[in-house]
Amino acid sequence: MAPAPRLPIVYVRGYAGGTAGIDSAVKDPFYGFNEGSTHIRIGPENEPGFYVFESPLLRLHLDEGYHILVDGSQDNYLATHDTIPPDSIWIHRFYDPSATTWGRAPREFQLETAAEDLLSLIDTIMQKSEAPAVHLVAHSMGGLVCRCLIQKILPDLGRDPRDCVGKFFTYGTPHGGIKFDVGFGLLERLRDVTRINGAEIFGPKRMYEYLTPRALRDPSGPPVNWDPRAMPQDHPWAFPLHRVFCLIGTNPTDYDVALGGLSAATVGPRSDGLVQIDNAYVPGAYQAYVHRSHSGSYGLVNSEEGYQNLRRFLFGDRKVDATLVGARLPQRADTTWQAELLLSVRGLLIVTHERTSAHWCPIQLQDGTEPTAADPAEDGQVSVPLVTTFLCSGLRADDASTLRYALHLRILSLHRRDGVLSFKDHLEQAADFDDILVVDVGADSTAPVPAVSAAWNSAIAGPISTYRPEGPALQDENATPGVWVNDIELPVTAAPILGENTRIRLTVTPWD
Repeated sequence: MAPAPRLPIVYVRGYAGGTAGIDSAVKDPFYGFNEGSTHIRIGPENEPGFYVFESPLLRLHLDEGYHILVDGSQDNYLATHDTIPPDSIWIHRFYDPSATTWGRAPREFQLETAAEDLLSLIDTIMQKSEAPAVHLVAHSMGGLVCRCLIQKILPDLGRDPRDCVGKFFTYGTPHGGIKFDVGFGLLERLRDVTRINGAEIFGPKRMYEYLTPRALRDPSGPPVNWDPRAMPQDHPWAFPLHRVFCLIGTNPTDYDVALGGLSAATVGPRSDGLVQIDNAYVPGAYQAYVHRSHSGSYGLVNSEEGYQNLRRFLFGDRKVDATLVGARLPQRADTTWQAELLLSVRGLLIVTHERTSAHWCPIQLQDGTEPTAADPAEDGQVSVPLVTTFLCSGLRADDASTLRYALHLRILSLHRRDGVLSFKDHLEQAADFDDILVVDVGADSTAPVPAVSAAWNSAIAGPISTYRPEGPALQDENATPGVWVNDIELPVTAAPILGENTRIRLTVTPWD
């Protein structure tokens, strides 16, 4: 498979607040996409040391050869050059007209205007780079600006979003708006009525206006049960969900330390400090959960976790889906089952995906009495999508013949008595099942059928780092060309909990 052509990347930043916040935001030449971070890691002999993340902007330049083009400004560069390379990064500076620091009357910020200006920038970039589309990378509200472009502005103009947007990646975007855990909805209504600092854009009425094309919009407002997170797929202009990736933060405490935790206390613990977990994704899109805050020193954008997910989604060449299939959980009315999942990629110092109870986002399993809604199975069996991984053959170690990653799977049970959580037989953080599936995918992306091996850590003698797969690769159990499928049996220790037929289904397909 030939590598996909490089597309320009356009970054769209998040909400800045009122005039003071806007004036502060426009001082940054790259709107925050150039902000890195330093952290402390424990190294050999328990000695702490700095771990530096240089910023997404610099890393895309260093790792992927992307150009950062400025001649006084990026706008000036575009205006004075007839051609630009497609592998280039551009910042949508939509807040500039609304700042007071330029010595002119500021323009009131309107999200639809920001989306229209984004389209003008994209058209200019495509025309001068001769690229067929651009990738959109957005933080927070920036993702809503992009969705306004994709779902409203382009359809209203009779244009297909697929003709100008390649892939769409969001960091902590409030796809479902911003809601609060306190006030019984009064705080949201007050925000939307007073329009303080333009924050009504995170309420359902305004979201319906800028996410719905003119031909479909009901002037009386959003219909009952309208879900702002949804990107409808039943229209000619629908943007495919497989081109969308949502990075979800699960650390509320590090977002607003300077504010004494006010924001995190308002939106609740199941959040990144500003956006609740359940509102941070588009249903049906690819997702990754990382223990990062909405922004700040430990924010999503300036994190290694965010960058590695972004890089592999944009430039990977293999996609691996993992699904728990055939499980039959013990049918006990007083028991709820959860799964925890951590995903690690060889060569990275971070976990690229982490869903745990401690971070408020375990995978909820049924109690065995009926199938899950996510992926129904017959006879009460549970079938649950676990995670999608993007791998890039060009990122493997020089001496490695495979792309390796590990799925750490834990199954936990919570017991209830009279509707209340019971701790009689409870062992805190002790899982009923706990093992790691080590997966090796052949690095030859041109091979029609990938060579895939998988082994559970409980069956590997010695450290995982020295393990090398032996014997033939797993067989492809699917007849569809270009789609490799194999069901991996769980260790025998899982049978009393999940049933004897439980498997991890791996599906490998090309990705571009």
